[in-house]
Amino acid sequence: MNKKFKLSELFEKAELKSIYPKNFKKERDLSNIKTSEFNLPLVNAKHGDNGIMYFGRDTDFQGLEMTLGVISDGAISTGDVNPQPQKTGVLYNAYLIKPKWRNVVRQHLLYTASACKKAIKNKFGYENKAVWDRVKLEEITLPAYITGEIAFDYMTEYIKELEAERIKELEAYLLATGLNDYVLTDDEKKLVDDFKNGTVPWRTFKVDELFEKSTRGKRLKSLDRTNGDLPFVTAGETNNGISAFIGNEVFKFKKNTTTIDMFGSAKYRNYQYGCDDHITVVHTEQLDKHSAIFVTSALDKAAHTGDFDYSRNFYAKDADNLFIKLPVTDSGTPDYKKMSIYLRAIEKLVIKGVVEWKNKKITTTAKIVNEHTS
Repeated sequence: MNKKFKLSELFEKAELKSIYPKNFKKERDLSNIKTSEFNLPLVNAKHGDNGIMYFGRDTDFQGLEMTLGVISDGAISTGDVNPQPQKTGVLYNAYLIKPKWRNVVRQHLLYTASACKKAIKNKFGYENKAVWDRVKLEEITLPAYITGEIAFDYMTEYIKELEAERIKELEAYLLATGLNDYVLTDDEKKLVDDFKNGTVPWRTFKVDELFEKSTRGKRLKSLDRTNGDLPFVTAGETNNGISAFIGNEVFKFKKNTTTIDMFGSAKYRNYQYGCDDHITVVHTEQLDKHSAIFVTSALDKAAHTGDFDYSRNFYAKDADNLFIKLPVTDSGTPDYKKMSIYLRAIEKLVIKGVVEWKNKKITTTAKIVNEHTS
């Protein structure tokens, strides 16, 4: 059976202290990637990536394990709820809530995070912030025994079975696509080492030096869209920015190009698509796939800095005026071959981790599924 619970019955807001250093500066005291120094993930108004955009020093921010992160503000991210089993802190526009029950495990967080997001996501927004005083009054539905107690063991087994099912699907996908090949060639090994050791030369380029003029999409109102097969890209992180599949006669942008939305978020597109006027297209189609992805990463780093929002949108002219850093040849031109080899090597390294993780998880989860089935 299912039972409704008020969030204040199940969770309490964590009161965390931020011990900022003197003259705190984001560019100096935060990192976009996890390092030995910046090792504490920080929840903030980030849609996607589990609500984490920055990492801080654990000496600067207090962190907690086994919590849910709730985003209270943000045009897109308000009302997002993400499980945070690892030690996590808060930067801004978000907070952590702690379960009140004992013996919290990761599966409890995954299950309740989904239930919480379902309950609050559409009730709050940019003009109605999801602060705890409001959120705690909302109700979520959880499995329960006849006695009324929450069925935590059911939640645990349910999540484990879902994970086992997804792992089997992953195994089938890797085999079907040939992505089980993760052995680096000698050239790939050397290049990875060169990047790691800082021996690869780089140079800064203005985007309009490298590609033809960037292009802006054209507005197509939601009510005017017809159903079809063409991905239609708008601003946002959900579904990689694809808001609909349309049948309208619109300009089709080529695959192997890069889009940058009104907030400065860049994404690689390996398919034809249409887009609205909040999207800028950078014409990387002359590059091979892996070097185009490398350039997309450089574009995102240059554009997705927090300088663009609803009051100041990112447009095509902004893309053309971006400065990006790329590896270069001895003559100082962009070394797209090196970029492509490096991205293929990184792809293999990621796949290697996924395959090894998959093999380990299949072994352990098969036992769980068999026991549960019997």
